[in-house]
Amino acid sequence: MSRLDERFQEIIDKNRYRIVREVAKGGMGAVYEALQLGAEGFEKRIALKIILEELTNDKEFVEMFIGEAKLVADLIHENIVQIYQLGRVDSMYYMSLEFIDGITLEDFIVKHQQLKRGLPLELCLFIVSRTCRALEYAHTKLGHDQKPLGIVHRDVSPGNVMMTYGGVVKLTDFGIAKAKNVMRDQEGEVLLGKVRYMSPEQAKFMPTDGRSDVFSLGIILYELLSGQALFEEGDTLVTLESVVSQKIDPIRDVNPNVPEDIARIIDRALERDAEQRYQTAGRMGYDLERYMYSNRFGPTNISLHRYLKSLYPSVPAHVDPTVPDPFFERLVQKTS
Repeated sequence: MSRLDERFQEIIDKNRYRIVREVAKGGMGAVYEALQLGAEGFEKRIALKIILEELTNDKEFVEMFIGEAKLVADLIHENIVQIYQLGRVDSMYYMSLEFIDGITLEDFIVKHQQLKRGLPLELCLFIVSRTCRALEYAHTKLGHDQKPLGIVHRDVSPGNVMMTYGGVVKLTDFGIAKAKNVMRDQEGEVLLGKVRYMSPEQAKFMPTDGRSDVFSLGIILYELLSGQALFEEGDTLVTLESVVSQKIDPIRDVNPNVPEDIARIIDRALERDAEQRYQTAGRMGYDLERYMYSNRFGPTNISLHRYLKSLYPSVPAHVDPTVPDPFFERLVQKTS
């Protein structure tokens, strides 16, 4: 047994975890589905995130890992993945967090590409609106001293937006977030985040605030509705230059089926001048919700659950099938 395996076993023994399966493993660490065990047969399904042994001596990476756990510990919101515990065995850190039985928005996009099917417009709006509400909460979060934490996610991208099979949208991975007195601020020194989803100010190594995350979310919405990348991924410097100055084709030039009201929301989210952009994620979320619900029955968590079940038939049903869902029924009629 390797030293890492021995330490991992210590984590399991100390906290009474039972490993179910390995979910993912990369260059930074591994994530496992696990059961946390308690008295009288108590079991709670969680995710365990472990730092790889060779990175335990990387002070900067360990600081980011610890910072994420401390920051998200008090971010209690339906649309944010919860962190339960930060632990340590010798020099090896781990965290337990909410297990998401579902997929990422990136998976959602790929599934539709495989099926050669377009993404449902209003479900895309719903997913983005829920992410807006997650960001609104994080951006306005106060610390224990009742002063703003100044949180900026800085890595809003399809891989960090998740959906449970029950239809709940969850923003995750605050690993490179900025927050006063919680996360070490390296703006202007180190480029952090996925380059093709950065805001212009982030790409120029300038200070960011919540409006930077709004721009990133605008990119996501543009891509969902256009079916193509806004800023192509390739050479980092070329992509950074594209984020800062590349002409953005109006969404209706790419997809004429996008309603004008939605085109205006996208245009405002993608204003390169932050002063002209949506000033808060909450306001962007409100405009999306006003479009979805002002004169009709719009999408809900249940609608998203039913749609995911149609994509993945093995997903268990979580709702009473006799309860009507006018939005989903309308969606089925459109796609049949």
